[in-house]
Amino acid sequence: MACVLEAPLRMSVLSEVTASSRHYVDRLFDLDPQKVLQGVIDMKNAVIGNNKQKANLIVLGAVPRLLYLLQQETSSTELRTECAVVLGSLAMGTENNVKSLLDCHIIPALLQGLLSPDLKFIEACLRCLRTIFISPVTPEDLLYTGPDHQTILFNHGAVQNIAHLLVSTSYKVRMQALKCFSVLAFENPQVSMTLVNVLVDGELLPQIFVKMLQRDKPIEMQLTSAKCLTSMCRAGAIRTDDSCIVLKTLPCLVRMCSKERLLEERVEGAETLAYLIETDVELQRIASITDHLIVMLADYFKYPSSVSAITDIKRLDHDLKHAHELRQAAFKLYASLGANDEDIRKKIIETENMMDRIVNGLSESSIKVRLAAVRCLHSLSRSVQQLRTSFQDHAVWKPLMKVLQNAPNEVLVVASSTLCNLLLEFSPSKEPILESGAIELLCSLTQSENLALRVNGIWALMNVAFQAEQKIKSDILRGLSTEQLFQLLSDSDVNVLMKTLGLLRNLLSTRPHIDHIMSTHGKQIMQAVTLILEGEHNIEVKEQTLCILANIADGTTAKELIMTNDDILQKIKYYMSHSNVKLQLAAMFCISNLIWNGEEGSQERQDKLRDMGIVDILHKLSQSSDPNLCDKAKTALQQYLA
Repeated sequence: MACVLEAPLRMSVLSEVTASSRHYVDRLFDLDPQKVLQGVIDMKNAVIGNNKQKANLIVLGAVPRLLYLLQQETSSTELRTECAVVLGSLAMGTENNVKSLLDCHIIPALLQGLLSPDLKFIEACLRCLRTIFISPVTPEDLLYTGPDHQTILFNHGAVQNIAHLLVSTSYKVRMQALKCFSVLAFENPQVSMTLVNVLVDGELLPQIFVKMLQRDKPIEMQLTSAKCLTSMCRAGAIRTDDSCIVLKTLPCLVRMCSKERLLEERVEGAETLAYLIETDVELQRIASITDHLIVMLADYFKYPSSVSAITDIKRLDHDLKHAHELRQAAFKLYASLGANDEDIRKKIIETENMMDRIVNGLSESSIKVRLAAVRCLHSLSRSVQQLRTSFQDHAVWKPLMKVLQNAPNEVLVVASSTLCNLLLEFSPSKEPILESGAIELLCSLTQSENLALRVNGIWALMNVAFQAEQKIKSDILRGLSTEQLFQLLSDSDVNVLMKTLGLLRNLLSTRPHIDHIMSTHGKQIMQAVTLILEGEHNIEVKEQTLCILANIADGTTAKELIMTNDDILQKIKYYMSHSNVKLQLAAMFCISNLIWNGEEGSQERQDKLRDMGIVDILHKLSQSSDPNLCDKAKTALQQYLA
């Protein structure tokens, strides 16, 4: 593949390039190996700190020739090393330079170089690789990035080989070893469990990490050590109530959030702390009362302030470009802090302009900020009190609905989870959300290939249907279509199935609604119920299905769909004698609703069920050791005696 710059150069410029730089490239093709080596050395001296010269040499085709010489076994080790140094220098130029190097397949060539026995050559290759991978234009997947790669490194003895470097006399070496462990242990239980028991000079690794996060150590070292301990804690290798987490790691990360720290330190500190406390209620409570963290995070939204202490203009320019990362980190940490505790949520919402900040975050241009803002909103939406007050006062449903119209799946998943909460029966936002076309949106989510979106779509519809008026229920059935309902009832995921059954159960509540829905969709619903009761499903699924039958049996005209279906009646009879009490109770509800006295046709229904042997089963169940089952059976028998 030809190596070219992205932007074509004008001919007049090319002629200048040819005159001043051509001889460097020409010397790479000399037949005398010594002249080639001297040519590469001269080229190295010419490109140091000279971006124009670097670009010229790339245009003239120096890269393919340097890579050829680097890979030739006939090349001397000194020549190969000098080629790697020049390539590394070219990589330190512009992003276009790096793209050109990548186009010439530099990475496989450098990786192959690591197999050499010569340390100087290996070092030159590693330096070049490092420069290339630091560049934002280099695709991450070209090197080790995923869990599989962590495992490969682990299986090749990475832990044992890197561990002793943590006590090196060189600070740089200690830091690189620490960074390796923070990457290796991240979301990897296998590595984390091993690290806990590794000894270095008679000291366990966690103890070494704790020493490295003390206040007198450089900030970079404190942060990276805290990341290692965080990963080990999240993997279950260190208990959440261990003193090294509660008294060392957590306070260190809170310190990183203070406004005295640099922007990137505050971002990394907040994001690591958010990850550490994400699933643990006690750590969330401890963090919330450490160093006024909740108030401290509010400063993340005011950055940089008019009274900023930054006098370095370059630094200020950098921070202005990256201020959105602070907002993203703050939203993430607020989301973790408020995940479980009602008092913490209240404190977060009472922080100055918090709801306005979330609303603004939902419409930011940065996708990462939008995602973090939605996560924060989702966390706070678990509060009944806040759904009734702050969420309504700030009409957060409007920007949320806007987010749901057009967003990547990762945002849609969290946004639709939040919508599920806003559609709960007691939420004042429910009505305006429905008026803005939510049912159509949710029905479309149920058709998504993404499992989480299907679950959230059907879950939200289940919430909408709860105690809803008949028009809304009809809108749901119209929006879903019978075909889609069957598709969801035959979904391979049990969560989708359970939520769909929950939706059906909510749709089939209150007699007029039951009769109306069964008059239009009865045949299909009965067919679906039959399929589920006959299928290989767990107890919870079958219990929910029997509860739907019990609701149908509570209808005035709908119950005839059960009474005229001998197959369904036999299934109800079977589940009355099932070994699982939950299923027995659910089947009993069906029978009770069918035989209840004083309702039209009750005598005929009682007679038919007696002929099927239902009364005999009721007598047996009235002797059951389960008090609930026993009571229900006795109550049902009384209907026969009345």
